[in-house]
Amino acid sequence: MPLIDYVDPDRFVAGTVGPAGQRTFFLQAVDGRRVTSVSLEKAQVAMLAERLEELLDQLGADDDLPAIEPDNAPLTTPIDDEFRVGTLTLAWDPESGRVLVECLDSTVSVEVDETGEPSVAVDEPDSTTLRVAVSPAAAREFARRAGALLEQGRPPCPLCGDPLDPSGHICPRANGYKR
Repeated sequence: MPLIDYVDPDRFVAGTVGPAGQRTFFLQAVDGRRVTSVSLEKAQVAMLAERLEELLDQLGADDDLPAIEPDNAPLTTPIDDEFRVGTLTLAWDPESGRVLVECLDSTVSVEVDETGEPSVAVDEPDSTTLRVAVSPAAAREFARRAGALLEQGRPPCPLCGDPLDPSGHICPRANGYKR
């Protein structure tokens, strides 16, 4: 099981490629000339940012955080996707005083047995893991940037809440009329 490990990288950010509604989301760790990018779902970025905020709030980690300059730069290119993230884990390492984020490329499959009951299986034959250890200040900056990134998507429909395309959408709350 290959491990790609970063401890206090120069950058650990979430970013996107593509126009709103067709974006591909990435996590990227950069240390010097070494760059690792992994793709994931928008919901995974949202959940990671939310859980990071919760973890840091529980730790009271804002009390003595050094100021970090906001990172609003685009993703480092070229963006070569190492793998698609199947599982994310988040932990606090009290010995190093760092937040640990692990991205695994395990695939999840749902199989139905002879009784018709679904069962979930996680396949990890040759899974790769990206592990990034960052300071609480860097984790807080990651969460801030991810939140801003998520807000840049398509605006929601005022009736149903689904994302609006530039050409509108067929709204279920408007009886199928285009908004």
